[in-house]
Amino acid sequence: MSESDKAGYKSIALDIAQRIVSGEIPVGSKISGRSLLAGQYHVSPETIRKAIGLLKEESIVSVAQGKEITIVSSRHAYEYITKHDYLKSVYSLKQDLQLLLREKQAIDRKFESLLVEIIEASDRLQNLKPYNPIELRIRSDSHVVGMTIGDLAFWQNTGATIIALRRGTNVSISPGPHVVLMEDDVLVVVGDDKVYERTKQFLNQTRSQT
Repeated sequence: MSESDKAGYKSIALDIAQRIVSGEIPVGSKISGRSLLAGQYHVSPETIRKAIGLLKEESIVSVAQGKEITIVSSRHAYEYITKHDYLKSVYSLKQDLQLLLREKQAIDRKFESLLVEIIEASDRLQNLKPYNPIELRIRSDSHVVGMTIGDLAFWQNTGATIIALRRGTNVSISPGPHVVLMEDDVLVVVGDDKVYERTKQFLNQTRSQT
């Protein structure tokens, strides 16, 4: 038997012992070398048989009729781990690596999503560059006083997008359609190069003019 084969089944035995101590495989439970272990560790049944043989020698498991494996002692499993603490479990390390890879893939996906959002936001800001935000104060005689942004069909009538509303010392970002406009409110809007004149004209209409 080669040294790599020895290390293989010893690592599997140690990994099973660690899983018993952690409670992942509880005392009294039954496991099958063919259906469970060989599938998890991706090794030959002979390697699994040798690993279980080590655990049986340490009174960690019992084997009935050469097939059914029963976990009999977590204390002996702990002693086995302590005795072989120099031996790293290749399979535990492999599981850790697989977990890290999954986490890395999730981070990569989030990074790609965030990058797309940044690019899209950058494009939107680029489109707004020629249109510097402008401020317009609502006069007391304006027809918009007491009206909601939605009722005024503000964007349809002006082409302006309200990005903020300043009322005294309070500032509302992107006020919604249900916000009621009041005297001395200051609207911060963006739009094309004619938005200032259109919005100013719209706001300066008096009630008698509408």
